[in-house]
Order: sequence, then structure tokens, then C-alpha cells
Amino acid sequence: MNLKKPEREHYDIIITMITITSTAESLEQAKALLEAGVDRLYIGEKNYGLRVPTALTNEEIQKLTELAHEAGKTVTVAVNALMHTEMMAKIKEFLDFLVEIKADRIAVGDAGVIFILQRDKYELPFTYDASTMVASARQVNFWANQGAIEAVLARELPKEELADMTDELAVPGEILVYGATVIHHSKRPLVQNYYNFIKTEENGKDRERNLFVSEPKKVDTHYSIFEDNHGTHIFANDDLDMMTELSDLVAMGYDHWKLDGIFTRGEDFVAVTKLFVEAKNLIEKGEFTELKAFQLDEEIRKIHPAGRTLSHGFYDLDKDAIK
Repeated sequence: MNLKKPEREHYDIIITMITITSTAESLEQAKALLEAGVDRLYIGEKNYGLRVPTALTNEEIQKLTELAHEAGKTVTVAVNALMHTEMMAKIKEFLDFLVEIKADRIAVGDAGVIFILQRDKYELPFTYDASTMVASARQVNFWANQGAIEAVLARELPKEELADMTDELAVPGEILVYGATVIHHSKRPLVQNYYNFIKTEENGKDRERNLFVSEPKKVDTHYSIFEDNHGTHIFANDDLDMMTELSDLVAMGYDHWKLDGIFTRGEDFVAVTKLFVEAKNLIEKGEFTELKAFQLDEEIRKIHPAGRTLSHGFYDLDKDAIK
């Protein structure tokens, strides 16, 4: 990607308090992320958490929650799976566990889970997370009326639509500022079905296998794909990197940032996170310049996994061009 040389020296001074949520794959990484200055850890386990970097055990979730609380920070636990009958039959046991360990909030996209939270009066604040479907203020506000204290906004929203939404949102809208964007999820084992069709002995289908698919006649497309117990997950052509757009996002009112390390692992993800924390601190002091944004963006590109491309996603597109 060709980056333009910065034309302005300073953004307008913005006084705000920015919240950074980052995924955590282990206790060791969580310690490093908290020391780096993140405000909230995002974690999950195998049965109820979709697309977390590592499926943690309940014991690990408890330890990470305690670690965050000791640091004066908070934890969001992913309960954002597509719930089926057998999962809903066991969900209360997991919710009870989260109450017991004093999890700060959960991320939920299934209306059935929200019904359980309301019916049984769980003291578990929730962020509404229905992935690509959260694309309007009206939808966010509906779930805010059902108790949501935040909403994860769809990654396919252009700047114009975000600007139109900001004054209408009843609760904060979380923006992905770094990481991969899921564009399709099927409960079907599509990778295994393909292996069966071509009669191969290949059986690697998890994230570590690093599989990609492309569109016919579009050799440049490279959609990450993997399969797990929740089905098949396909990600956008490019990972998101919004470093050069952070001041504009905050100026519009989007000061809840998410960093996702599902494909950027270990120390590399911590290093990327530190760059966004640096940007946050400069913005809060009114000292973030376009030149600094450009420099931090260059550092991200040096760290980002080889073979994975970065862009602004749909952010720069004309809203009327998106179907």
C-alpha cells in the first residue's frame, strides 16, 4: 500500500478517554498487555467463544480475570457463539461460573442468551456482538433497550455511515482498529467437506494450518479460512489497521477500540498493542500528529505477519457503493 506523505502537522486537540480492548491468548501475554496499558482483556473458551486466539480453560479464565482486577483493569468473556439447543441447555452453568469469578462483562450475539440473562436476573453486563450484522444505530439502540451497555459495530461500515451513526447511538460502539475481519461463518464443516470431495488424506483445517481460499479469476484474493468446533470461519482479504485514522474516529466519538490477535500472535501482538497505546496517550494529551500516525503505522507493518495484507477495509468506500 502506498502511503501519502502527511500534509498537516497537527490534528485538532481532542479531550477524551479512550478504552482499548485487546484479545489475550495466555496468562503470560495478558500480563504483558496489561503492563503495556490496555484497559480490557477479551478472552473466551472452546464451547461459547467464537474466534478467540486461544480457547482457554475455565481455570485460565479465572486466573486471567484475577490478574486483570489486580491491575485495576477489566475482562470481557466471549459468549458470542451461535447457540443451539444442546448449548443452551448448559449455558447457565457457564454464566454462573462467570458470575462467581466476577467477570466484568460478556460479549453476546444470541438473543436466547440475552433472554436467559434477563429472565434469571444475572448481574452480568453485556456487549452486543452480532458481528457483521450490527450496521445501524437503530439496531444498536434496540439492544441497548434490552440491557446492552456497548455494541460491537460491523467491520464493513464506511466513514460516512459511522459519522451518520455517532450522534444516534445510545451506548458506545466498539470499533476494530487492528486485526482480522470475519466475513462468513457456517456451522457446516466446509473444509472437511472439501477434503472429502477431493479424496485427500489432508486433515489440517485449524487456524495454525494457515489456509486461504480465493475467488475464481481473482488470483489476488486470499481469504483466511479455518474450521473448529463451531464450524467454518472465513476472513476478509485484508486485516484492518486504522492507525492513520484514529484521530478522525475519536473526533466522531468512537473511542472504544478493539485489537484482535487471532492471527498476530505472542510478542508480536503485544508490540502492535503498545503502538496503539502510544497513539491513545498522545491523542488524550492532544499531541497526536499525522506524522506520528504515519510513523506508528510503518512500525505496525514491520511487525504484522508476512503474507497478510493490511488496509482500512470498507472505511474509505462510498457508502452508496456498498450493497
